[in-house]
Amino acid sequence: LDPGTLSPPTTTPQALILIPSRMSGWNETHNISYTDFFLVGFPGLQEARSLLILPFSCIYLVILSANVLVIYTVVAQRSLHQPMYALIALLLTVNLCAATAVVPAMLFSFSTRYYRISLSHCLIQMFSIYFLIVFDCNILLVMALDRYIAICYPLRYPEIVTGQMLTGLVGLAAMRSTCIVAPVVVLASRVHFCRSNIIRHFTCEHMALMKLSCGDISLNKTVGLAVRVFNRVLDMLLLGTSYTRIIHAAFRISSGGARSKALNTCGSHLLVIFTVYTSTLSSSIVYRVARAASQDVHNLLSAFYLLLPCLVNPVIYGARTKEIRQHLVKIFQRAGPQATCEKNPSLPPQRELPS
Repeated sequence: LDPGTLSPPTTTPQALILIPSRMSGWNETHNISYTDFFLVGFPGLQEARSLLILPFSCIYLVILSANVLVIYTVVAQRSLHQPMYALIALLLTVNLCAATAVVPAMLFSFSTRYYRISLSHCLIQMFSIYFLIVFDCNILLVMALDRYIAICYPLRYPEIVTGQMLTGLVGLAAMRSTCIVAPVVVLASRVHFCRSNIIRHFTCEHMALMKLSCGDISLNKTVGLAVRVFNRVLDMLLLGTSYTRIIHAAFRISSGGARSKALNTCGSHLLVIFTVYTSTLSSSIVYRVARAASQDVHNLLSAFYLLLPCLVNPVIYGARTKEIRQHLVKIFQRAGPQATCEKNPSLPPQRELPS
């Protein structure tokens, strides 16, 4: 789109590149600043974008059903009303919100060839997505602290990890997420966008929006990179320190059953951490290294790092967490036409770790 073109607006998708936005401010050089944009996910596919509706719809339905099933299991079963399971349910709820913030708008843009969005709505979407991603990582930190206290100080766990403490930690995680994301979004709101009003992405991703800017955005890039690096490095240090001490303490437990339970729980958390951070780091590295790759490749990687944790996390916790798995099996047995309800009471182990 030529920023100087002021032809009348059109509404046909074929004429998308001729659609100007209404002007809201004036830039000294380009005399225009767009306040309405068009999201065009996977622009290289053009008319074939509609073929992406089915696979992404299936992925979204699997994400919805898997996360809702595990969350329902935790909420419905009184035996799972404990801090560790509450944090798992919160983590999956955040995953569900993140997928819902991305996929419906993406599917709409695939079906209509573009998705019109105002600058304010775009910034709200950007804040929401980044907030949920960072909040997800912060919940993993809270879960690491919970497991550290449960395994290293099992006798004092019930008096330390109370509902009030857990609420406070989650509140601090939300505040930290806001403080990390807000500067990036506030700086983006002060940029003038005069190059085009077409965002070649399925969401209002920060760098995709910055590509449309005119003027110096070095501060935006520096702050965005510094915040991401500092946040990731600090998180990895805290998680690495916590789980190193947790695993060391777990091997010192005399009871074989309690030691196995502790290591299995840590294994589930570490798998989730590996999935979340690997997908995020791989997307960031490829974006900065493979600059010659097409925009469609970068968009596919963005979808990968946004949706993979939402898809994998409920499978990890549902399959590897014994208590959740047992209740899920009972739910499926009750749902089956020839299910039989059998009770299998089991004796408690000699030393039961707090959950």
